[in-house]
Amino acid sequence: MARRKYIAGNWKMHKTTGEAVALAKELVDSLKGCPHKLMIAPPFTALAAVAPVVKGTNILLGAQNMASVEQGAHTGEVSVLMLKDLGVQSVILGHSERRILYGETDELINKKVILALTQGMEVVLCVGETLEEREKGKAEEVVTRQVSECLKEVSERDLPKITIAYEPVWAIGTGKNATPQDADALHSVIRKVLDTLYRAGIGETVTIQYGGSVKPENAKDLLTMPNIDGALVGGASLKKETFVPIAWFDR
Repeated sequence: MARRKYIAGNWKMHKTTGEAVALAKELVDSLKGCPHKLMIAPPFTALAAVAPVVKGTNILLGAQNMASVEQGAHTGEVSVLMLKDLGVQSVILGHSERRILYGETDELINKKVILALTQGMEVVLCVGETLEEREKGKAEEVVTRQVSECLKEVSERDLPKITIAYEPVWAIGTGKNATPQDADALHSVIRKVLDTLYRAGIGETVTIQYGGSVKPENAKDLLTMPNIDGALVGGASLKKETFVPIAWFDR
């Protein structure tokens, strides 16, 4: 069975509550009937307001991160239980900005992945190499380690709830992007890693998105590659005029 394309918007630290609701309403109207799986991840402060806008539509509500424990003395953190309470269905974990700016390790991300799955949440797991790692020829090694470590003790039964997002760090927010061929090659590597971790052929069943300066101009070239199943969109997800054409890339 062909894998379904999955287009997700990571709004990062943008949008007041009012702005988030306005954009969510525009997307609900513009993406009716879109055949692809869709998700938006507003900032934490806007989740409660956006939830009723997307409820019952073809757009999933996502969060950009979560704590590695359910509750307790963790000032400033947001729990998976709080996210579920708001109607959040999916959570982005291991984004390069969390890894690089906030020091999140594969071990910590793995704890979050397991907790999210335990609570019935879908996960978008981000992996990808820095420019320095790529220039040293270590891209495959880095991505293999990240996938392997972040999926430790995740059962094959839970794999359908996992989407992997390959995001070359050097292409995020820089305007640069990997060529479709470069991106597809790393997606193929990830599938082989999954075959090694679980069983032969399992990698072909897992949805793997590309993230890294995806724009309307390059979306079709990327999303029609054989191993690329969708996009985790950053800056271009902040406006209807740029996100909608990506979601409808094949129309």
